[in-house]
Amino acid sequence: MDFIAQERDRLLRSTTRVVGVTCALVSVVGIVASLAVPLVPLLGALACIAVLIAALLVFGTNGSTWWTALALASGLGALALLLFGTDPEVRAVVASAVVPLAAGSLSAPLMAQRGAPVGLAMTIVAGVLAVGVVVWASGGPLSGPTAGVVLGWVLVAVVAVWIARSIPRVARRIQSIGTAHRAERQASETEAQRRQGARLLHDTVLATLTLLAHSGVGVSEQAMREQAAEDARLLRHLRLGATPQPQQSGDYSLTRVEESPLGQTLESVKQRFGRMGLEVSWHGTGQVLLPSNVLDAFLLALGECLENVRRHAGVGEAHVTIVHDQETVRAMVTDAGVGFDLEAVSAERLGFKESVVNRLREVGGDAKLFSAPGSGTTVVLEAPR
Repeated sequence: MDFIAQERDRLLRSTTRVVGVTCALVSVVGIVASLAVPLVPLLGALACIAVLIAALLVFGTNGSTWWTALALASGLGALALLLFGTDPEVRAVVASAVVPLAAGSLSAPLMAQRGAPVGLAMTIVAGVLAVGVVVWASGGPLSGPTAGVVLGWVLVAVVAVWIARSIPRVARRIQSIGTAHRAERQASETEAQRRQGARLLHDTVLATLTLLAHSGVGVSEQAMREQAAEDARLLRHLRLGATPQPQQSGDYSLTRVEESPLGQTLESVKQRFGRMGLEVSWHGTGQVLLPSNVLDAFLLALGECLENVRRHAGVGEAHVTIVHDQETVRAMVTDAGVGFDLEAVSAERLGFKESVVNRLREVGGDAKLFSAPGSGTTVVLEAPR
């Protein structure tokens, strides 16, 4: 509100300056063009008008009551010299020429006297004097110059009252809009805090469940380091231009060649199951190149076998032996677990049949299963090269 009041007062002072100076210059043009005022009163009146203009210019930036008094006094002095210093025959002509001065320049300070009762009183007194002088010089209250002066003062008074009443209403409207904006912002901040609290609660519950799932121990430092190494390797492949080609959830081929080294992929499988608690011992061939579709099927089958060992064998170690010749690569997955009777397990419960054998047979391979109660399990996987 204070800022709006300051801007309002500055606007009114600027308007006072523009209206007062413009009307004074118009009167000067009319007085000089009439050629009805003697030289000495004319020079005195022009000097008073110059003082009036200077006082209005300073009042536009200062707004002091003293500058208001100086402007009104110099304007009344100019009227007195022009109307009382001319012959009665041409006095009515001069009265018409000074209408802008009496109606505009002297009434302009009325707009900027809000909160200044002394300046307002001086402006009203000056207006009464100006109207009286013009009535006397023009020959009556119903003359044209008198009507012009009165009309000018009425218009300025109406504008002053309208501005004085409308600006506070606008200020209150702006304040209400600001209040609504602050309320909306506070509501948004409250909603953001609520969502942050819900997210924090979710993360806390998730962390608690993770600790419970790991028997209160949490993920080991070594497992975290291995996972970070795997992530770094993935990012390195992506940075070098490899494009992920997902075959199923969690399995990606990240090499751009048609054949991939089996040794690197087997090492990643070993590390993945090592993080889950199953130690995998590798034997046999170190590097074998396989086509990408055969490699995907072979690794899927190998991962399914190791997952069955981890879940059902009851041991923490599995052995994988890789051998190959010119046409076939074979992997034997062996564990010393509890084993089972193949005849006693229905085909529906051997999910291994559908998820492994069918996939290998699609690429020309095969799988065989050997197991006995108490003697562990051996799975032989075959894939063409």
